[in-house]
Amino acid sequence: MSVFGALNRFISRLDADVPPQKSKRGFQGTFGFQVLRNKNHEVPIEPWYDFVVGINGRQIDDPDPTLFATEVRNCAGSTVILTLWNSKGQRIRVLHVPVPTPSPTLGITLQWTPLASTDDVWHVLDVIPNSPADVAGLLPYGDYIIGTPEGIVHGESGLGELVEDYLSRPLRLYVYNHEYAVTRLVTITPSRSWGGSGALGCVLGYGALHHLPLPLTEPPAAPGDTLFETARFSNEQTRPESSHSQPPSTGDGLHPPPSNPGSSDFLIPAAMTAPPPLASLSATSPPLSRASRKQRQGLSPNRAFDEYFMEGEKKSKEEDFAPKAKATPPPPPPKVGGGSRPPMEEEL
Repeated sequence: MSVFGALNRFISRLDADVPPQKSKRGFQGTFGFQVLRNKNHEVPIEPWYDFVVGINGRQIDDPDPTLFATEVRNCAGSTVILTLWNSKGQRIRVLHVPVPTPSPTLGITLQWTPLASTDDVWHVLDVIPNSPADVAGLLPYGDYIIGTPEGIVHGESGLGELVEDYLSRPLRLYVYNHEYAVTRLVTITPSRSWGGSGALGCVLGYGALHHLPLPLTEPPAAPGDTLFETARFSNEQTRPESSHSQPPSTGDGLHPPPSNPGSSDFLIPAAMTAPPPLASLSATSPPLSRASRKQRQGLSPNRAFDEYFMEGEKKSKEEDFAPKAKATPPPPPPKVGGGSRPPMEEEL
């Protein structure tokens, strides 16, 4: 029993020495200080979307806000290093914020919140015309419902339960638009009697495939704008004009030069002279003999391929020692009930 006990203690010690794995969000831990308000416009921190998960190179694992405030006051007159996690694309960035000496505060309001709270997002995939969602101004594919001032919405069915409680009453929703990177407050009145299916009249997506994406660096193109332009790189060399782009100026009669010298880079079928007919060639050339005709027939592409495959098949049969087909067919089987019976085989 002592041997097994020592082995169990050794295994438990190995399990204890294994370093904790990082979560899907790129760092250890699933909690952080969510930024609720930002009164300091010089600090580029987004309320609701940004979470403070580290300070001065250390991860925040204590929900006590006094420890965080003490660390900020200790950096008075210098800068404090904040590690921020953003729910848009779930990216981490490091921000250096100067802390003033008279009042060593950052001007932000924080709340200890799990990062999983930002997973409760509903992506607007489609909006039915003349529905409550259409009247409220929801935009398909670009809008994301991220919350409501009426309370906390949790889980996939949380929004549906809230809509049922607000039937025929105005409901306020926080909506984020991915294309323009703006958050607005939308008032919608759910109803069952608007003439279609559902109380909102829109198709919503929920889950890992419908999280908030990274913001676009440029606004979407307006109707009529140029999306792509063909540009020449600085290291790209100018190609010389091909000799085939311009027809020869000799008097062959086959390809005379075009009448417009500016259009020499283009091939115009109407400006090309057709080749001489076959009758003129046959009249000037001597008649072909039978040997030359057979030689030309043997050089046809189809005939050449057939001979090539036949030669390959013959070589393959010779290498595989394939038996040749017999001229005489095998004898027929003996008739049932008549004639002499074949000798029985004896097993040794």
